[in-house]
Amino acid sequence: MKNKPGISTVKDHAVDFLKMVISGHIDEAYTKYVDMQGKHHNVFFQAGFPILKQAMIENHTQFPVKKFTVKNVVADGNMVAVHSHIVLIPDEPGMTTVHIFRFNGGKIIEMWDIGQEIPPDSPNQDGPF
Repeated sequence: MKNKPGISTVKDHAVDFLKMVISGHIDEAYTKYVDMQGKHHNVFFQAGFPILKQAMIENHTQFPVKKFTVKNVVADGNMVAVHSHIVLIPDEPGMTTVHIFRFNGGKIIEMWDIGQEIPPDSPNQDGPF
């Protein structure tokens, strides 16, 4: 029987997965952290992790020098939320994102992602972070 990963472990897995994807190590990230039979809930793509993986590969080809900064990570049992800042094109404001993962046996079995572009002229002086 596999040991269930602890909260700090699933938090580390979620962040490591995202960092690997952003840096272009997408095949390795999926092999290490994703149960390919799981579900993702990105409404812009067909169901299934193979489709999402391909989209991530294409995104990396289009934006190979994107920057990723983790702002907050929250975990509750097998669920992890990673709040981050992604900049696709240098010197642009980028976007704030939240990735939510559900883990089983150390693998991502379900994923949600939400993003919001950061306008250069936001009226909110508190900013997105």
